[in-house]
Amino acid sequence: MNIRHADQAEIDALAQLWYDGWQDAHAPLLPAELTRLRTRESFAQRLQAALGRVRVAGPAGEPAGFSIIKRDELYQLYVSAQQRGAGVATALLADAEAALAADGTKTAWLTCAIGNGRAASFYEKHGWQRAGAVTSLVETSEGPFPLEVWRYEKRLA
Repeated sequence: MNIRHADQAEIDALAQLWYDGWQDAHAPLLPAELTRLRTRESFAQRLQAALGRVRVAGPAGEPAGFSIIKRDELYQLYVSAQQRGAGVATALLADAEAALAADGTKTAWLTCAIGNGRAASFYEKHGWQRAGAVTSLVETSEGPFPLEVWRYEKRLA
């Protein structure tokens, strides 16, 4: 599967994919105040800010999924509902792990919403270990929002 850098013209499509995925996986689990702040526009703004670090699976203009790395963190990983189970997440994860390792990261980390069993199982299946629950300050338009999440770590080769 071809994983490539995101293009500016894809921000809207990626924001919709992220919004839909977030609503599906996180909205039922997280505080209503955070859900209120997670608008489609907020995802577009975050994608714009991270554009140089966004990697996409799927043809230009029709993203099947994307990942974002931030320093030693796998910051985001989302796959469209239509592409789940097709190997997109595995390909994006392998690409992100390779990029992190190439940047010299020895131990990568990510956070996962507490209760998101589907994501937790996926990460564990791919060698990530739950390190425990931590409070993360997630980005919002109104400033950092404290959220208890599971932290996962993986030692990279």
